Amino acid sequence: MTRDVKTVARDVTLRELGDLFERDDFNTYPVEENGQVVGLVSKFDHLACFIFTPAHMMPRYGDLMKRTVADVMTSEFIYVGTDTRLARVLQLMVDHRIRSMPVIDNDQRLAGMISREDVIRALQRCVGAKAPLPR
Repeated sequence: MTRDVKTVARDVTLRELGDLFERDDFNTYPVEENGQVVGLVSKFDHLACFIFTPAHMMPRYGDLMKRTVADVMTSEFIYVGTDTRLARVLQLMVDHRIRSMPVIDNDQRLAGMISREDVIRALQRCVGAKAPLPR
C-alpha cells in the first residue's frame, strides 16, 4: 500500500488533471474534500470526456479542459479498510476490474492506496515464505 497518497480537489481542471496523470503516472487519484475522500477520478474518467457520438457532442477543446474533476469523478467507489484481508482486496479487484482503490482508516480518513502491484508483491511474499520457487 502506498501511504503517501497524492489527492486532488474537486476544482482541479481537466487540463491540470491531465498534467498530473502525465507527471505522476498514476491511474487514479482520490478526490478529497475537508479530509474526506468524496470520490475517485481515473484516467478512464478523463479520457471519457473526449468521446464523440451523435448523442454526445464534444465542446471545443479549450472549453472541455476548463471542466473540473467534480464534473467527471466517480462519487460511488469501492474502498477497503486498513484491516481488510489480502484475499478480500484481491477478490474486489478481480470482481470489479479495479487497478487501485483507497484504503480508509477507522476515522474515515485516507490511509493510503492499494494497487494491483501491491497485491502481487504481497502474494509473492506469502508464496516465498511458504515454499521455495522451482529453479
